[in-house]
Amino acid sequence: MAWVGKARARAKINLTLHVLGRRDDGYHDLESLVTFAALGDELTLVEGPTLSLSISGPQAPALKVDADNHILKAARALQSRINNLRIGKFHLVKTLPLASGMGGGSADAAATLRLLAKLNHLALDDPRVKDAAKATGADVPVCLESRPRIMRGIGDELAAPLALPRLFALLVNPHKTSATPEVFQKIGLARGEKQSLPAHPMFSNMMSDDALHTALAHGRNDMEEAAMALQPVIGTVRHAVAALPACRLTRMSGSGATVFGLFPSCRAAAHAARLLKAQHPEWWIKPTLFG
Repeated sequence: MAWVGKARARAKINLTLHVLGRRDDGYHDLESLVTFAALGDELTLVEGPTLSLSISGPQAPALKVDADNHILKAARALQSRINNLRIGKFHLVKTLPLASGMGGGSADAAATLRLLAKLNHLALDDPRVKDAAKATGADVPVCLESRPRIMRGIGDELAAPLALPRLFALLVNPHKTSATPEVFQKIGLARGEKQSLPAHPMFSNMMSDDALHTALAHGRNDMEEAAMALQPVIGTVRHAVAALPACRLTRMSGSGATVFGLFPSCRAAAHAARLLKAQHPEWWIKPTLFG
């Protein structure tokens, strides 16, 4: 009987995202507290002689099965590093909106590597797995373990995982895409230019819920202003989420267009979701947990 494995590609959320500057090679140096939502795409692998991919789900029509697909890129990156890698047929149930600032493609790629690692009895810290993740995309390494941590550089510098309090959250996407290169272009940093902005807040293991929210309030997303200039609806979403009862903090994730709101309880987040759905049934709205 063929080996079958399943993995959830959890949405990646940038609780903070500071743009420190632009390097001489054109890439931007970042510092970000990353966490993961208790929702995401679902990926299945059935062992077989050839590598293939099929896609279903509400967001499937927007995805192509081609050489640029993150799942196939990750699998081939690992194949190129390990002879006789056991592979097979992948099936993705795509539920996360595309180009939404939640690292959907990167999370899918990381789930691919987790499944192949399990099938081939490889540890996630195997250098070949880590190299395949880096080769696939800047956000793939942080998605491999899908644990809260500080991410620096272009995503290649990962601090140790953090044990943080759970966060009760609401995710909202207006079904608009926000392209990262266009947002960086709008920010307009020249090569070698540094940002003179307040330092990134400190986060530590086992900090209290109140301490975590206080630190988050001192953070920011330096891509918000540029993203909202390109997609003004992001500002509309942010204002709508901030106005919901008991919302403690609202911020854009990644380069947008998804906005998150933090709430004091699961019940408060679910109540906020019902209110917002009544106001904006056209938006993608999901209550969830971060952690």
